[in-house]
Amino acid sequence: MICTVYKSRRKLDTYLFVEKRDDFSSVPEALMTMFGPPQLVMLVPLSKRTSLAMADIEKVRSELKDKGYYLQLPPPKANLLEEHKLSLGIDKYAP
Repeated sequence: MICTVYKSRRKLDTYLFVEKRDDFSSVPEALMTMFGPPQLVMLVPLSKRTSLAMADIEKVRSELKDKGYYLQLPPPKANLLEEHKLSLGIDKYAP
């Protein structure tokens, strides 16, 4: 299986995987509106890959099969203040 990967021009580090190049018919209209004009990044032969850099390849394969697309969102940003408080043993809910 070869899939096509597009990046969002509106959302940083957000990628859309679809089964066929330039075929967004299975992607909900609201998602395409939020995603913005897709920019082609690459074609990926999923059948020849055992892993992907930022996504679980089995989840990508499964969602492509079930939904016809996979949306890769960026990892959540770290809250450095909360991490520092935790390292000091300060409860984030304490006054």
